[in-house]
Amino acid sequence: MAGRLVIVGAGQAAFALAAKLRMLKDSRPITVLGSEPVLPYQRPPLSKKYLLGEMSFDRLLFRPEAWYAENDVEIRLSTPVEAIDRESRSVKLFDGSEIAYETLALATGATPRRLPSAIGGDLAGVFTVRDKADADRLATELKPGHRLLIIGGGYIGLEAAAVARKLGLDVTLIEMADRILARVAAPQTADAIRAIHAAEGVQIFEKTGLTRLIGDEGRVKAAELSDGRVIDADMVIVGIGVTPNDRLAGDAGLEVQNGIVVDSSGRTSDPAIFAMGDCAVQDWKGQQVRLESVQNAVDQAEAVAAVLAGGSEPYRPKPWFWSDQYDVKLQIAGFNLGYDETVVRPGAREGSLSIWYFHAGDFIAVDAINDAKAYVTGKKLLDMGRPVDRATIADPALDLKTLIA
Repeated sequence: MAGRLVIVGAGQAAFALAAKLRMLKDSRPITVLGSEPVLPYQRPPLSKKYLLGEMSFDRLLFRPEAWYAENDVEIRLSTPVEAIDRESRSVKLFDGSEIAYETLALATGATPRRLPSAIGGDLAGVFTVRDKADADRLATELKPGHRLLIIGGGYIGLEAAAVARKLGLDVTLIEMADRILARVAAPQTADAIRAIHAAEGVQIFEKTGLTRLIGDEGRVKAAELSDGRVIDADMVIVGIGVTPNDRLAGDAGLEVQNGIVVDSSGRTSDPAIFAMGDCAVQDWKGQQVRLESVQNAVDQAEAVAAVLAGGSEPYRPKPWFWSDQYDVKLQIAGFNLGYDETVVRPGAREGSLSIWYFHAGDFIAVDAINDAKAYVTGKKLLDMGRPVDRATIADPALDLKTLIA
């Protein structure tokens, strides 16, 4: 039997690694170290159905507590790790104790960026949304009539806006870039999503940054924007991206580049240490990227499990993402990095459409808005590696099913 695997982190990637190893009949001892006081759970519903009160926390758990004992997986909650000692192959916990490992897996995730305290980031009523504790604190504040300011027009900010409007808050969203979703989607996708939020009553101000938050007795009450306006705000949600949790790896001398650098097997610069999920940097067509998605966390972790169980198949990411806003489902297949052309196709029903991305003539990704057929077709084309040209996709008479027949 192989020696102990210690997994640092207790999120999606950590659970997927442990569960896949047991599915592969790997019997090595496994210890999972989680910093939160709760069992591993799904994070995406936190900012949607959980906040809306449509899903209880027990339904978010990957498995009940009994599963861990039944599968000989030791899980330690409220157990943050302070340091890695590569020479002795052990991790040091904050209480001073140590746990030895033969293999170490880092599934440490990422942390939301916060506003500097100098501009009001420490005021009461200012929130980020990443874990259960964040969602629980936020839930007490999301009351009808409250004035919410959202800073950041990425998916986190837009999903928060949709939830808040459903709960009856007055919502203003500001985005410093030229448009919402500037980093992750084409202008056509941004236009469609912006129109959906406008119809729901969200005020969106693009090319608008935050100068400072204004407090009263330690609590936020207003915000001064970069254009000089001052708007009232009872609460603020900050959605300005995340920072990978790579401190442990960096302090231990592993290679880090805005994340923990891994090869196609998930190995770090130390062959006894693996990393996966939001904290890991991997090669994507010659570029080093972090893929921040549930799908990547699961797929990469399961690929690492296969390697630990004796396999040698490299991990080849097949990215897909999703975002739920109101009754709109945005599904994304592929990774649009470096796109130079797009094609917009109307869907079969009102309000549905898809945006197809190309790079140097090659199809690389699709955004499907309430258009499951476009999403499924695009994903299958990418999975099969089947080429499709821009002119074909641009033909409005084309039945997408013929492309994957």
